[in-house]
Amino acid sequence: MCGIILLTVPTIQYGGYFLLTILSGKQDSLMLTDFQKAMFRAGHAHAGVLVILSLVCQLLADHASLSNTMNWFVRIGFPVAAILVSAGFFAAASGKNVNQPTSAIFILYTGVLLLAASLIVLGIGMLKAR
Repeated sequence: MCGIILLTVPTIQYGGYFLLTILSGKQDSLMLTDFQKAMFRAGHAHAGVLVILSLVCQLLADHASLSNTMNWFVRIGFPVAAILVSAGFFAAASGKNVNQPTSAIFILYTGVLLLAASLIVLGIGMLKAR
């Protein structure tokens, strides 16, 4: 799982490069609103932070007292939540002249719920392993 998670980092790097071109005015032809730029910035930041959290939680899962099913739920839940949260920011701001979240915001909320569930399961597993 750590190897798979690490392979997502180049996509985050490319996203950062593309975001930099947007914020430096090199993509003015896209005509993005300030709201869209802010949402894209948030999506990129959350991707980076949640991928790091996913890697840390893979190591913590090694020491948690979890059933095999719950162990895999945690191991898969964290990276999928990272994808959903980040994608939710981008999807909710996609379109022309978007100044508020679109209905695609549900993707972000799905990721938030999965992240919360993964955190709770892993936290309980860590406490049980004590």
